[in-house]
Amino acid sequence: MAVIVQKYGGTSVSNPEKIKAVAERVLGYSRQGHDMVVVLSAMSGETDRLISLANSMQDQPDTREMDVLISTGEQVTISLFAMAVKAAGFDAISFLGDQVKIHTSSLHTKARIEAIDTEKIKSHLKQGKIVVVAGFQGVDETGDITTLGRGGSDTTAVALAAALKADQCEIFTDVEGVYTTDPNICSSARKIERISYDEMLELASLGAKVLDIRSVGLAKRYKVPLHVRSTFVATEGTWVVEEDKEMESMLVSGVTYNKNEARLTISRVPDKPGIASKIFMPISDAGIVIDMIIQNTRAGDLTDMTFTVPRTDYKKALEILRKVAVDIGAEDVSSADNIAKVSIVGVGMRNHSGIASTMFHVLANEGINIMMISTSEIKVSCVIEEKYTELAVRALHDAFALDNKDIP
Repeated sequence: MAVIVQKYGGTSVSNPEKIKAVAERVLGYSRQGHDMVVVLSAMSGETDRLISLANSMQDQPDTREMDVLISTGEQVTISLFAMAVKAAGFDAISFLGDQVKIHTSSLHTKARIEAIDTEKIKSHLKQGKIVVVAGFQGVDETGDITTLGRGGSDTTAVALAAALKADQCEIFTDVEGVYTTDPNICSSARKIERISYDEMLELASLGAKVLDIRSVGLAKRYKVPLHVRSTFVATEGTWVVEEDKEMESMLVSGVTYNKNEARLTISRVPDKPGIASKIFMPISDAGIVIDMIIQNTRAGDLTDMTFTVPRTDYKKALEILRKVAVDIGAEDVSSADNIAKVSIVGVGMRNHSGIASTMFHVLANEGINIMMISTSEIKVSCVIEEKYTELAVRALHDAFALDNKDIP
């Protein structure tokens, strides 16, 4: 029999009735003899409620205390789930991240998993218990509670699957799998049966919200098969696995977008060694992720640098950049937060030319101006005005015939 790790998101456990339904689903696996480890998120909306409480206390809540607060959401769901299993006549035991010893870094609200002690889990699995673990949280070397950031429960599940050498990891959510694009924008979006780790990494990094990017990176590193599926239907979802030749035959696998983008420009910067470091190091030190970067050369040994950051970090990054501009003698700082990034992804791009030009042609035909471009082996991203996002997604989805149901 297999060792299976399952993760259920907030919408799957949003009330006692749904928690009981999830417990019954897990028991179906247990009755077949499988060893079950279940990772749960907080009830839908609970983390936002706790964050709102924190914001009512401090304008910028202390991050250590924030972790103490928001980690309580998962404590509720894991205990209720264990009770539901016991009420059905089976045995379960729940653990918080610090009880299991999910060791993390000390970067509060954005911690990284460093190691997991699996002995306690293995011991209880041998006793025939279903082990329930709080997602999204861990403990640092000083014993402080930490949290992993949004989507952290996915990462908890995959990390546990890797540490336990589980046979598979199932991520249950409110959608039936990974789609060629957002079905809420494009009615012809199609569920993908199998997708490579690399494609899923790109989709996750570019705005697809089905899986947290860290979880996909861990799955690829430790070769953990991921099955993304719906809590509410029994149909098979999408398998995230190693790349094969069939995947390479697809030019484009998906179209995604991200509206959590802001653009910053620092103008007339001295064009000399070390300047880029002086611009980007303070932003990086603040824990802000820099995405696309473009440098334009000016006359007189000067240059302009434009880059994007998450919109949630926009004000913080702008404040830092203005200080940097004074320090290095730059002329001006400008910014915009009304942008979006639209991307196409596919491992088939490695062996086919003309895909980027097709994308540019499609956007031009729709009258959509491209502000910035970024490429990799398997993706092309364009920054555009946010108001054209949905139009761009639909046009690209149609242009690459992603609604073709004969494609696996």
